[in-house]
Amino acid sequence: MKTKRKGVSYAKWGYIFIIPFFLIFFIFSMIPMVDTVRYSFFEYYRSGIKEIGPNFIGIENYKSLLDSDMIKYAGNTLIMWIIGFVPQIVIALLLASWFADVRLKIRGERFFKAVIYLPNLIMASAFAMLFFTMFSTNGPVNSILMSLGWIKSPIDFMGSVLGTRSLVGFMNFLMWFGNTTIMLMAAIMGISTDIFEASDLDGCNSIQRFFYITLPMIRPILAYTLITSIIGGLQMFDVPQILTNGKGNPDRTSMTLIMFLNSHLKSKNYGMAGALSVFLFIISGILCFVAYRITNDSDPDGSKAAAKRKKKEERKRRK
Repeated sequence: MKTKRKGVSYAKWGYIFIIPFFLIFFIFSMIPMVDTVRYSFFEYYRSGIKEIGPNFIGIENYKSLLDSDMIKYAGNTLIMWIIGFVPQIVIALLLASWFADVRLKIRGERFFKAVIYLPNLIMASAFAMLFFTMFSTNGPVNSILMSLGWIKSPIDFMGSVLGTRSLVGFMNFLMWFGNTTIMLMAAIMGISTDIFEASDLDGCNSIQRFFYITLPMIRPILAYTLITSIIGGLQMFDVPQILTNGKGNPDRTSMTLIMFLNSHLKSKNYGMAGALSVFLFIISGILCFVAYRITNDSDPDGSKAAAKRKKKEERKRRK
């Protein structure tokens, strides 16, 4: 008689190995997140040495936030994110296409990749302190411009709305375009060379190859880049905080949502801070969903479009 051999199942080991992750996530992420949502429905703050609450007040914290300058700070955050993200994605795409093009045979490619990625390794606080020193009224930028005779008096870069927002956006661009370039370069290098060779045989030029082959093929990475950039933009804090000394000057036009949240945490107003955190979660979820829908191609092979055309043709024949 043949004896049946019992198969060895290794599936349970996978579950055992991921238990530590779920435990850490539950303790350090899930519980604080649920607690934050709970506090958003309570009046809980410190007044001097006296602690008020927690007293359940429903959605009053959310109403107070909508009546505050939260919308203005959201607009500030959006503007500074756009100033940094638009040149970041454009230059990253150009550099990635350039470095990933095998036909160019660029010398010292590894060196240039390292140089491009280096700003990403510098702390945001160090970047902010450097720019604060460089663009101050007595800084080297004003000194150089005056010595060249281009300006007669120092420019107060951080005293104007355009100057402050431009500096914040420029710093975010410098810190993150290297990381974006490396990711997009990896995505382009993952495209089969046969596709590019076929396009050359069909007479496609470099612009047509970029817009009709490269961009559609790297759409998933573009979606990932856009979503992570949106989340990072909503979390913008350290650069404007240090550059404006936490005040969001001039006239709070560089105050971001996280700086607003930090002001509530400083005043021990946990109820308002919790409500603002919930608002941030909802806003980031909506923006990420919209970004995913815009960049995601639900019909990559064109089968759905072909089916729709057939249905239209059949309807016309019936009529």
